[in-house]
Amino acid sequence: MSAPTKKPIARVVNTVERAVGRRDLVLARKGVRDSVVSLAGLLGCPVTNEDGREIGRLVDVVVKHGQDAYPPVSGLIVKVGLRRSFIDGARIAKLERHQIRLSSTTINLTDYKRRSDESLLDADVLDHQIVDVNGLRVVRSSDLYLAPLDKEIRVVGVDISFVTFLRRIFPGALGRRATPQHVLDWATVASLADTSGVVKTSGSKTALSQLRPADLADLIEDLAGREQSALIEMLDPELAADALEEMEDEELQGLLRGLSEERAAELLSRMEPDESAEVLRDLADEHREDILKAMDSKMAKQLRQLIAFDETLAGGIMTTHMVFAQENDTCGAALARLVENRDRDISDGVVIVDSKGKLVDHIQIIELVAAKSTALLNTLIGPPYPTSVQIDSPLEEVIEEFSNNRGASIVVIDEKGKPVGRILADDLVDALKPEEQHGLSKGTGALS
Repeated sequence: MSAPTKKPIARVVNTVERAVGRRDLVLARKGVRDSVVSLAGLLGCPVTNEDGREIGRLVDVVVKHGQDAYPPVSGLIVKVGLRRSFIDGARIAKLERHQIRLSSTTINLTDYKRRSDESLLDADVLDHQIVDVNGLRVVRSSDLYLAPLDKEIRVVGVDISFVTFLRRIFPGALGRRATPQHVLDWATVASLADTSGVVKTSGSKTALSQLRPADLADLIEDLAGREQSALIEMLDPELAADALEEMEDEELQGLLRGLSEERAAELLSRMEPDESAEVLRDLADEHREDILKAMDSKMAKQLRQLIAFDETLAGGIMTTHMVFAQENDTCGAALARLVENRDRDISDGVVIVDSKGKLVDHIQIIELVAAKSTALLNTLIGPPYPTSVQIDSPLEEVIEEFSNNRGASIVVIDEKGKPVGRILADDLVDALKPEEQHGLSKGTGALS
């Protein structure tokens, strides 16, 4: 993979602000800033009933995650004697720096059992890695901040300063003082640590979707363990696959080891076949086979064939994504097929084959657009014809063909003259890099 060009941070921040909506960030509201309460300061504090009688001490705060940009508190875990009991969040009457007051003198205490849509702020989020989407960086949460919002207590911010971390180790008021001036608005971060995977926020997911794959790859590489896998889970599968294509080989190998075979198979299936094959070649035999077994059988067969090719031959660096058409198809039908496969970012047209599947021509998109939609493709066939190489041609021959013809790609054919793949210019450049610089270069193409 070629080293990604860094996108200017200012431009990234502007993109994210447009996606999240800077004016909608709640920490911009003075009323919210003035009412924030530190989670770290609350832990261990008394939970009292309406009369002020202590019921127990706060152990953790439960939030419900989903589509809300600011997760609501769904309950409290309180130590009552030797028990860890759950109190519904609807019972919270007042959240103060030193205590939590409930709205009733009679409280139904139940043992806490985690539900799939819940996370524990202390156990799952505090002191864990998060992604600051605005700043394009991975940071660690030193404290979390709660505040009344939309008639509920919600998570509104996260403090990432080291000073706050140090403050927490001191007892008393110093450890309980909220410092909202150092807090990131929760809608601009992606929290990645809970036992089920992700503390989801709609704002952060939207913002992440606006970032370039290369920027996301940098964020993924800065994470570790389950948080790395969790960020992958937050992304749309196509975007996640694009980000993986931008990762360094060693980092990608480590990431795949942390994913289930099913998830790894899904992502690799969405990557360009030549790049998936390159990744799979470097995996341990048993791990590679487990992933291939989890794939669609047609895709697995295709990748097994690519893996078998020597990387010093044309077949070892080609991508098999192409759009095929026959001579008697119309230009309109060929364009429609390109549109169907637009998610593969194919950019240089369709491969024309005869009734026996042999290569005839390669028609550029610009030619298809200029022609009448009802015109047959055979009216466009003619010189210059596409450059082709045999599947077992050595790299030296491929380089010579590129040099002589200066085309955007070369068609790879088998011994019967049937097109089986294409070699793009960036694939060739990547194949020629010294071994220690090898990475995944992004190919283009579309499924036939």
